[in-house]
Amino acid sequence: MDVAALTLLALSLPFVGALVAPLLTRLLGHNAAWILALFPAAIVLHFMRFWPEVSRGEVVTGGYEWIPSFNVSFSWLIDGLSLTFVLLIAGIGTLIVLYSGGYLKGHPQQGRFFSFILMFMGSMLGLVVSDSFLMLFVFWELTSITSFLLIGFDHSREAARRAALQALVVTGGGGLLLLAGLLVIWNVTGVTQLSLLMSFGPEMRASPFYLAALLLVLGGAFTKSAQFPFHFWLPNAMEAPTPVSAYLHSATMVKAGVYLLMRLNPVLGGTPEWQMLLPLFGGATLIIGAVLACRQTDLKLMLAYTTMASLGLLVMLTGLGFPHAIEAAALYLVAHSLFKGALFMVAGIIDHETGTRDVTKLGGLRSAMPLTFVIALAAAFSMGGLPPFFGFLAKEEIYYALPSLDRRAMVFAALAILGNALMFAVAFAVALKPFIGAKVETPKSAHEAPLLLWLGPALLAAKGLSAALLSNLTHELVSTPMATAIAGEPRKITISAIPDIGMPLVLSFATIALGIVCYLNLTRLRAFIATVLTDIGWGPDRGFDQFMRGLVRFSVALTRRLQSGRLDVYMTVTFVLVAAVLLGAPLYYGELPRAPFFAGDVPLHELAIMAIAVIGLFAVVLAADRLTAIVSLGIQGFAVAVIFLLYGAPDLAFTQFMIETLSVVVLALVMTRLRLSPSDHRPLAQTVPDLTIALACGIGFGLMLLKVTGVPFDASLTDFFNLYSKTIAHGANVVNVIIVDFRGTDTLGEIAVVMVTGLAILSLVRLRAGSLRRIADNDPDAEDRA
Repeated sequence: MDVAALTLLALSLPFVGALVAPLLTRLLGHNAAWILALFPAAIVLHFMRFWPEVSRGEVVTGGYEWIPSFNVSFSWLIDGLSLTFVLLIAGIGTLIVLYSGGYLKGHPQQGRFFSFILMFMGSMLGLVVSDSFLMLFVFWELTSITSFLLIGFDHSREAARRAALQALVVTGGGGLLLLAGLLVIWNVTGVTQLSLLMSFGPEMRASPFYLAALLLVLGGAFTKSAQFPFHFWLPNAMEAPTPVSAYLHSATMVKAGVYLLMRLNPVLGGTPEWQMLLPLFGGATLIIGAVLACRQTDLKLMLAYTTMASLGLLVMLTGLGFPHAIEAAALYLVAHSLFKGALFMVAGIIDHETGTRDVTKLGGLRSAMPLTFVIALAAAFSMGGLPPFFGFLAKEEIYYALPSLDRRAMVFAALAILGNALMFAVAFAVALKPFIGAKVETPKSAHEAPLLLWLGPALLAAKGLSAALLSNLTHELVSTPMATAIAGEPRKITISAIPDIGMPLVLSFATIALGIVCYLNLTRLRAFIATVLTDIGWGPDRGFDQFMRGLVRFSVALTRRLQSGRLDVYMTVTFVLVAAVLLGAPLYYGELPRAPFFAGDVPLHELAIMAIAVIGLFAVVLAADRLTAIVSLGIQGFAVAVIFLLYGAPDLAFTQFMIETLSVVVLALVMTRLRLSPSDHRPLAQTVPDLTIALACGIGFGLMLLKVTGVPFDASLTDFFNLYSKTIAHGANVVNVIIVDFRGTDTLGEIAVVMVTGLAILSLVRLRAGSLRRIADNDPDAEDRA
């Protein structure tokens, strides 16, 4: 099997696992996790084979054509950026599946959860390897759908349902903005593949549509990666089970927006707009997330808000445009995935074994859970940026990229120091406060977690250490190729776990000192932030509820106005729109040709037929009773049919004769239920508007037809049908061939519509007949009155 087929198989493995997960769980219980974890593990093994090419700076592409005529393909792009994401998604996904086996042990819906988490994994993998625009968008939206299923997994709780709906609305709406942005980029560059797009950076940045494309792409990225003011859905997503939170925050959906910005940096980056918007929103998100994290007491919420802050830091670094900022973003993304996944799983272990996640109600767990304490401390060291963990390398690279005499650099350096210090305090609050101090009684008797629970965080914490100690190998295989792909040009990362004496180290000490101060005063800081938020009152989360309520009210009001339940209103609105469009369009697009009638070259017999049609019109309007009006309706139709016949279209004329005859007969039969003798007289207030609309529609159609007939005739379609009707469809009657063969599906649809309409009419007739019989049984004179 070739590499392309193996890659396609690897990308489909999570979806295969999702199909078999319920059956395996039914057979093996929570131990099914060991087998299901083999699916993402196999993905890791397959994609590791691309390391040699990618580490040399090469790009691997492949795939299959899907719709060649529209240049749409199912294709993938594997470089340093996508390969790093794949290994994080599949590698951490393997540990999350194992962790889920222990965390949800005994849950009646564990099989369903395994299916959802594997589908989520497959969606994210498809997103980061997509080369095709369409493939990228499909997987982008699929991550929103699968995250909706995971966040709302415990659907019996209203809070879970609200959080799932909120995440779907925000990220799904952002996906539509992304689609529009991709269409703009396609329109400017003419390419639909990311691998080809990378060479169109100058053209894209010089385009007058650049700002529109940038804002639309940022709308998709900011909503997905929870940038302020779209951040509110991310903490609410903590209603999901802890395995979802750990996976969502470490390696999957929330980093999709960051991935998109990094991927498009060579095309959209480097402009004043890019370097203003990304650092502005990223910096705001960093500080707001870090501050709100200090406000929380729930372990998961503390970590959730620090994830928001970390995403802001990544967006800020991606957009700064300073030397080495891209390298810092690459290092921090990997470091964050490792320590955040570990800390979330530690929070889940504490909750699972003690029955609470409230940090103020925990303490003294070190003796009961020593292994969990060591894991938490190792992950906190990395998150706090302490040596010799990988988070230290990332923090040092951040400060290496920022210090400068430039005022802008100093501002963002200050933001980075403050944000990192607050996250330092939260990291050690999660890792120390539940374990040290006097033992606190918890709802459940605390004890060490089983293997399935501690294996994942232990491996991630160990990886955070080994990646730093083996920094040369890590940079060669991961960091340098990733930074090269983001920058669109060769980059090299050399930072190691041994700190260099200089300004970055000074800023690190300042961060650690400020972080220790915040940690020691966390209770007072929490109370102060709570007071400020109470004084502010309103927030984006409440704004979302207000927006949704307003949207529902507006929809109800609009529906009541448009769907009033009255047929005359529907017909009036329809005809007004038709008259406006058809009457206005010809007037705005050039001069109208002179009608043959006004040119004086219409034969006398055609004028006579037109006169008959006009007489029929007046006969309908001036009819003394309803029956006369019904019969007079066919005059215009028959006149038009005669014109078709005179102009050499006997089949069309025959159809028109049949339609007009059936219309008159059917209408007369229907109207026999009413008294046909009186005529209908309406007040002037109703007659004048209806007359105006009718005239406008008639004039509009006339102008449209004049405009159409004034266009030079294009015989290409006629020639095509004449040429191929006999040779392809084997029919001499071109009209029949068009209807039956070339438009076979259209004709089938029309037949289906007629059939459904006939069945509906038959049902109504039988229903009315049955009702009349029941009425007649009780009142013999009722049917006559009806």
